Order: sequence, then C-alpha cells, then structure tokens
Amino acid sequence: MKQWDKLFCLLFLVAAFFAAPIWGKGKIWAHEIQPSIMTLKLGGDRKFTLEVRTNLEALIANVGPDEEDTDDAPEAALYDKLRKMDSVKLNAEFKKFAPSWVAAMGLFFEGSPAKLKLVSGSIPEVGDLDLARESTITMQGEVPSNAERLSWAYPEKYGASVLRIERPGQKLQAEFFRAGVASEPINIEIAAPKSGWQKFWDYMVLGYTHILPKGLDHILFVVGLFLLSVSWRPLLTQITAFTLAHSITLGLGLYGVVNISPSIVEPLIALSIVYVAIENIFTRKLHIWRPVIVFLFGLLHGLGFAGILTEIGLPRADFLLGLVAFNVGVELGQLTVIGLAFLAVGWFVNKSWYRARITIPASLAIAAMGAWWLIERTVL
Repeated sequence: MKQWDKLFCLLFLVAAFFAAPIWGKGKIWAHEIQPSIMTLKLGGDRKFTLEVRTNLEALIANVGPDEEDTDDAPEAALYDKLRKMDSVKLNAEFKKFAPSWVAAMGLFFEGSPAKLKLVSGSIPEVGDLDLARESTITMQGEVPSNAERLSWAYPEKYGASVLRIERPGQKLQAEFFRAGVASEPINIEIAAPKSGWQKFWDYMVLGYTHILPKGLDHILFVVGLFLLSVSWRPLLTQITAFTLAHSITLGLGLYGVVNISPSIVEPLIALSIVYVAIENIFTRKLHIWRPVIVFLFGLLHGLGFAGILTEIGLPRADFLLGLVAFNVGVELGQLTVIGLAFLAVGWFVNKSWYRARITIPASLAIAAMGAWWLIERTVL
C-alpha cells in the first residue's frame, strides 16, 4: 500500500472512532421504538379490559414512529428528562397526557369509538437509563349491546401496535399492525383473524424494516461481508452461512428452546461486526474458516431477531408463519443492503486502488463503530 494511502486510512480510522459515539449514540436495541402491546380482554358480561404495555416517555415526548433511535429524535431532550423521572413524577406527567391519548386510542365497536375509563397505571421505577422503561396502563369499558364487531385503528403518530384479544374459552388472537394501519372488522364472539397472506405480509414487513432502516448493526455486518469480495460466489457462500445460522436460532429462540439475555447477545453482535471488519483489513481473499465464523456469528444475530417476534407477543398458532415471513423480510432487507452497496462501489471493484481506498477505509469505519458499540454495551 502506498504511503499516502496508509496515512489516509490512519486518519480515517481516527475520525471514524471519534465519530462513532455520534453515529451510534445509545444502544440500538435499547432506544428503538417498539410496538405498543394492547391486550383486549372480552368478558362474558360484555365488559372489557384493555391493557396497554408501552413506552410512556416516548408517547408523552411525541417521539414519532419514524425515528430509528430516540436519541436522534428532535424530542430527545424531553424524552431523556422523562426517562430520569421517578414513577410518581412520570405518572403526574402521564395524567396530563392521558385524556388526549385515551380519546384517540382507536378501539371501535360497529364504527363508534369505545368509551374507555382509565383505571390504573403501573409505571416502574427508574432502572437502567439505556433501556426503555415499559409501563402498563389499564382501561375498562363496556361493549354496546348491539355491537357484533370491533375494529382497531391506533393513530399513526403513536407508532406500530399489536392487538391481542382474549375471549373466554377461546384461543388468544393476536395481530400486528404497522403505524397508521387499521384492522378489518373483527367478530366479537368468534375469532376472525387476518388471512394467512395478510399475516405473512405484516410479519415480512416487520422483518424487512428491522434491517432497513432500523438495523444499523445488522446492516454494517452485511456490508462487512460484502467488502471482502463483491464477486457473487464467495459473497453467496457467506450470506448462505449467515442466513442458515440466524434461521436456526430465530426458530429456537422463538420456540423458547434457547433464551439468552440481550445483555450477552448484543455485545457479541457488536464483536461480530468488529471481527468481520478487521479480517477484511488483514486478508485479501475468502479463507475456509470465514464462512464458519460467519455461521457462528449468524447464530447470535438470529437470537437478536427472535427477541423482536417475542416482544410483540406472537401467538403460538402463528409461530411458524411468523417465523418464515419475518425471516423472508430479513433476507429481502439483507439483499437490498448488498444491492445498494454494489450500486455504490461495485463499479470500482476491478480498479487497482479499490482495496486501498474503499475496502480498507470502509472496514476501518465499520470496525470503529462496532468497537464503540462493544464498549457501550459492556462498560458504559
């Protein structure tokens, strides 16, 4: 490598490391806005209870659903202020916010909004400030005597939601709704879930958006695989190993066979990013051990994916469909990342300067980001 190329890479590494706290401020998995979980319990006396499990601070601060990370939102300062409040103070803030939120809740009977009464709120005390606090709000109401169907339409500004319906003596019905998407009419007495294709589409979109735009750590891992060799055969070998591995642990994690704490999985995912990026710097070709290492790291990424489906309360009856659809979405997201990377730099792969000016600097930046996440997820 020419001397000026070495100097360029050194300066690039220093700049990337100091920029990493800005690019990756906050734990990606901690500050990502998760769907609100709504559990509607229908009683035989036509009374119902609606329990909402959500991030109250994000709602009160009006952090929009399009934000990939709460730290990047314009309302980040207010969110952080609310995040530091004890349960009593946060409850006082919630009481100011509650009337408008309850009025817009989105539960309808025969097209008319349900009359909801706020009963209680369970707000945990301040814990790890890097983790989103999850509160549970309980409301009650009565199903109108002439109502046979209900519908759900959580306002778009509040983000995605999962509606879980419990009926006496019947299986749990659960459906995931993207931000602003309303449900079809649902029979109150008899479960009327979405068609298999509608469910497949929703879970596929969930998997895709977990990569693009929300999965920056997964994006960088895939880009790291791409940078070593953009020719299709070695790249396909690595992607196949990664896909097979995360499919295995995604299934095992979803079925509860394997359950490892995110505090262990997330730092190891950061380490996988660092390893792939550093190996790109010190090797020019795909060695026999690379697909094996990628497979092992894919197992970790699969556990991370499993946490997403577990979080939304995927009903057991939909486990297989949700698993396949989510995985398809993840793969489409990964292929999109590879396609975009190829469009960006693939034209220059045969240039003599490609490795010195693209592969190594980009890998240094990825390594710096991964190292920052590793430190942040283990020490800070």
